[in-house]
Amino acid sequence: MDFWRNQLSGPTNPSVDAAWKDGEPRKGFFTDTSICIGCKACEVACKEWNAIPEDGLDMLSQSYDNTGALGASTWRHVAFVEQSSDRIEQARESGRRLVELGMPSLRSREGSDAVGAPGGSPLGTAATMPQTNGSLAVADVPALPDMRWLMSSDVCKHCTHAACLDVCPTGSLFRSEFGTVVVQDDICNGCGYCVAACPFGVIERRKGDEGHENGKQSHGISIRGSSSASVVDATTSTTQSVGSAHAANSGFANNGEVKNVGIAQKCTLCYDRLGDGQTPACAQACPTTSIKFGDLADMRAAAQERVAQLHGQGFTEARLYGADPNDGVGGTGSVFLLLDEPEVYGLPPDPRVTTADLPDMFRKAGYAALTMMAMAAAAFVRRRP
Repeated sequence: MDFWRNQLSGPTNPSVDAAWKDGEPRKGFFTDTSICIGCKACEVACKEWNAIPEDGLDMLSQSYDNTGALGASTWRHVAFVEQSSDRIEQARESGRRLVELGMPSLRSREGSDAVGAPGGSPLGTAATMPQTNGSLAVADVPALPDMRWLMSSDVCKHCTHAACLDVCPTGSLFRSEFGTVVVQDDICNGCGYCVAACPFGVIERRKGDEGHENGKQSHGISIRGSSSASVVDATTSTTQSVGSAHAANSGFANNGEVKNVGIAQKCTLCYDRLGDGQTPACAQACPTTSIKFGDLADMRAAAQERVAQLHGQGFTEARLYGADPNDGVGGTGSVFLLLDEPEVYGLPPDPRVTTADLPDMFRKAGYAALTMMAMAAAAFVRRRP
């Protein structure tokens, strides 16, 4: 029973489940928000490499952010969250409470150089903390700043159990040999089932002139007056001008307008680059190594080490998101180190794939069918002379 349950929502190897006999080790991201400077180099590199159209440069009223959220034409989004000292104190206290709820204790300053072993206990269903020893002395708690910026580069999670892939009726979404989820533009019919299924709100159908949800932002606006595009090679930092033939196969049509309007779009984890052994464009361009890329097992281990280091320095607010394979999506291919609760970053605290409830649904349907059969049999028996 556990095997079948894991096939729906628990820990599993997605590449093997997708029948890749010679699959590569599962790849993924580790995004360390504690060293993100909000430069948006990842956003620019992603757009340049994948020829994603410009999607609005409107400044939002609550932030210095100008993209707002992930979407069909925003595959990397850098969030800017301004916090006061009161909110910082609340974040540290919430981190302490997570430890007090049975989590491993925090290390003292003397043990901060030693890294705890990976594989910490889950915090709820979406975050994890590493195993540590000792306790945190009051003197080791860093002073509260008057304010701080939380900056985080969000991206598609490439879930172990991807709801978008599960509900796609045309097979346009597929699981790659690297464990990632990729959309095939030429097969997608724009039905939008994947949009509603994604628990993170990542995938979206590319819109035209009407903009993103008919708001001020224009995700996927038409770009007119240009029949070519410039693409930056992130490995050589050189800019190449590509003509209409290449543009037709990327994000632009020959007439200078954006193609794939109405088609579901999201991060592919640079599937074309992975095939050549290259690093995804966003991780290649990150100047602070906030975005790390590699085998997912190594990324999770690095995330555990980093959060243990921050706890040793007194930053109890540090926590991991997406590193727990027993959460509602079987863990994600994009692990995040957060400095506050997931909701602060616009992330769901308890993501859950739609297939997770299938066993319970089938069981209840079975009970209902048996009940109806029993009632029908009883009625037939009563009517006999």
